[in-house]
Amino acid sequence: MSERGATRSVKPRTVASGGPADAQSRTVLDQAAHENFPVAPFFLPRAWRADLMAVYGFARLVDDIGDGDLAPGGGDAVLLGLDREQSDDRPAMLDALQADLDRVFSDRAPGPRHPLMRRLGPTVRRCDLTPEPFLGLIEANRQDQRVTRYGTYDDLLAYCELSANTVGRLVLGITGTTTPERVRWSDAICTALQIVEHLQDVAEDLGRDRIYLPAEDMKRFAVTEDDLRASRGGASVRALIAYEAERARDLLNEGAPLVGSVHGRLKLLLAGFVAGGRAALRAVAAADHDVLPGPPKPTKLSLLREVGATLRREG
Repeated sequence: MSERGATRSVKPRTVASGGPADAQSRTVLDQAAHENFPVAPFFLPRAWRADLMAVYGFARLVDDIGDGDLAPGGGDAVLLGLDREQSDDRPAMLDALQADLDRVFSDRAPGPRHPLMRRLGPTVRRCDLTPEPFLGLIEANRQDQRVTRYGTYDDLLAYCELSANTVGRLVLGITGTTTPERVRWSDAICTALQIVEHLQDVAEDLGRDRIYLPAEDMKRFAVTEDDLRASRGGASVRALIAYEAERARDLLNEGAPLVGSVHGRLKLLLAGFVAGGRAALRAVAAADHDVLPGPPKPTKLSLLREVGATLRREG
């Protein structure tokens, strides 16, 4: 359920030429097909699919702004009311996006500027969503501009609270299934998925001068930043990745009762989220925890097997 985590590893670019909103939404839908887990699968009710894709579109946009992965030409900046030249000014773009989010939640004209934000409006109203989860995603990307290393595991968990757990809470809100217990389970799953994505993307993140492996753990396993720049992971790097992968696995198991707490098509959707994390961890293990050559990815068959296993265990 971690949209931010999922969008970080694939990185098709957001097309923002200022064209029709339906073309923009089509691009986002195409990107969603590449994620580790299904974003809005065909078996869900149409309204849920539309709402999940609206949230995905927002998460994708804020993530691309924060990572500097917008399409060239400055179209997104113009859509958000800035000059084209400001497209590379990430803090300014995030501020402009937050201003557009304010318009989503406002009854006053004019409405949101960006087509993906206009798409979000009906979802917010239909599901009675609050601004806080969306603001959390924006703040996570602001943090990415200021913080490039995490000293402790608790520091990383605090980041995941903003960047991942907020999305899971939105999924519960869209499906009308929010309870305190489900929120706790969802948070565990989403944090796990975020950590899995960090493990898959160690090399890509380092290219952006970011390390999401806690410094205290790197020290424990005698791993340096130079070790992470190698073309292949040595024994100490692989041991560190295995350690963090086990933490993510424990979190997935902690949150998995969420699957058994719901019924019908939502149960299958949530099983897909958990299974996506488990399948990704199996792919990391199959690579002997060497993630430096590139992100180990699960096959569709392995994902389907994990969905079945998750449903059997948690059903």
